[in-house]
Amino acid sequence: MRRKQCEISERAVIDRILERATIGRLATVGADGYPYITPVNYVYLDGAIYFHCARAGEKLANIERDPRVCFTVDIPLAYLDLDYYGDDPQPCLVHQFYHCVIIRGQAECVQQMDEKVRALNRLVAAHEPAGRQFPLITEATPAVSQCQVVAIRIESISGKSDLAQKKDEATRQRLSRYLHQRNHPGDAEAARLLAGAE
Repeated sequence: MRRKQCEISERAVIDRILERATIGRLATVGADGYPYITPVNYVYLDGAIYFHCARAGEKLANIERDPRVCFTVDIPLAYLDLDYYGDDPQPCLVHQFYHCVIIRGQAECVQQMDEKVRALNRLVAAHEPAGRQFPLITEATPAVSQCQVVAIRIESISGKSDLAQKKDEATRQRLSRYLHQRNHPGDAEAARLLAGAE
């Protein structure tokens, strides 16, 4: 990683980002040699990424031909707009604060029914409001045989949080106060992290 100051070094923090996000982007190698990127709903479970899809399609054909994949998730935080600069706009300094994770690994279609059913139940739970009860998916649920569950077995993982790490402490505190006062979506978390609070 070129910007080492932005690197997330604690695996627990990376895991929390993966558990928090629900949509990621899967990159496979297409038949023509070009990367093929698709967004997928996913769940992070037992150290692997799981998503479901139709039983046939371009991404599955790509995985069957070459199981090496890249997977990324991001959580946008605050966007630093021109208003921050007041009467002296600095268009080249507008900025997006964010968290992201990049994974390289091997993708495989899940063959074990208990693993498939567990992943499907966790996928539903991850996307439903917290605490909502739903009928559990079982091997007998008709949709189970109609979909494919894919697991990405992680081989390498890295995380990054862009939170003005190159700025001095006074600038970071000023950014934090500005975002706290502005209070747009993502501002509160970014303000807290810029101020050094965990």
